[in-house]
Amino acid sequence: MLTRKTRYAMMALSILAGQYQKGIVTIGQIADREQIPQRFLEGILLKLKNAGILESTRGKVGGYYLVKDPKEVTLFDIVSIFETSVSLLACVCRENYKSCEFCKDESICPIRKPFAEIYKLTIEVLRRTTLFDLTTEEVLDISNLK
Repeated sequence: MLTRKTRYAMMALSILAGQYQKGIVTIGQIADREQIPQRFLEGILLKLKNAGILESTRGKVGGYYLVKDPKEVTLFDIVSIFETSVSLLACVCRENYKSCEFCKDESICPIRKPFAEIYKLTIEVLRRTTLFDLTTEEVLDISNLK
């Protein structure tokens, strides 16, 4: 599962993507709209700024804005800033591989293969989904997922 920081980062960035080249958005505006604690959001936005995704202006009319085109920033870029992995099992993770504590031989583990595929597909979706997509796609109806 994604951490709260990652989810808040995506929520804030989707707002900033919608305002790309239209102006600055204040931390307060983002915090109010998305119900994110402002102090927590400050740290998240600073991390995104340090990663080169955002820039800020100071002062009475200060705030944040995207420096990269929303079509060029992927969810993978964002997740990589805040998460060590998106793998559900450490034994299929490329970034932070850890041998499985439950199986004697990973090469014949019946559980590892489907989770490796889930990991691979997750990475593919994160790499092809951009901030622009977050501003244009309809909300996914998950009510029929079981």
